[in-house]
Amino acid sequence: MLSTSLTSNNLDKRERKMYNGEMESRKKRVYVDNSVVSGMFDYHLPERVELTGLFWQDVIDGKICIIASDVLGEEQEKAPPHVRDFFARLPESQIERVVATSESDALAAQYIGAKVISENHLNDCRHVALATITLADAVVSWNCEDMVNVNRIPKYNEVNEKHGYKEIKILTPNDFMEAHHGNT
Repeated sequence: MLSTSLTSNNLDKRERKMYNGEMESRKKRVYVDNSVVSGMFDYHLPERVELTGLFWQDVIDGKICIIASDVLGEEQEKAPPHVRDFFARLPESQIERVVATSESDALAAQYIGAKVISENHLNDCRHVALATITLADAVVSWNCEDMVNVNRIPKYNEVNEKHGYKEIKILTPNDFMEAHHGNT
């Protein structure tokens, strides 16, 4: 009879890391909104263009998988052609596509109900909810007023905890890249 026990004595070091959810080489899954796409073209903010370019280079190089939702698709429809063209040229192998569900819409409504943000910013809530539900490693955005905001992030996560979801990291591309490259 074969033993199916998963004790540390039965697993080598790499297998233990995988079993414990700590696989070192795991590619980060990062949810993005349109501000990160359009950030490539914020020429009035050259530092933002440079930092955004570093993020997208990691995506192109296969170091990061982005999560792109239908909410991003709606934002892309309103974006200038050069922003849409840039996104369309990204390698499809580095994009995980997701769509809003009744679960994500309900979580977004909970953020608004908890006054994390006003309903005028529903799409921001939808982005955070989708990232939370799809277990993204982080939301990456240049929207520092409504999403990457030190006062709002804990409130998003209070709602997540109250409804049984994990905490979500919400970072600028710069902060994500510092954390990502600091951990590799």
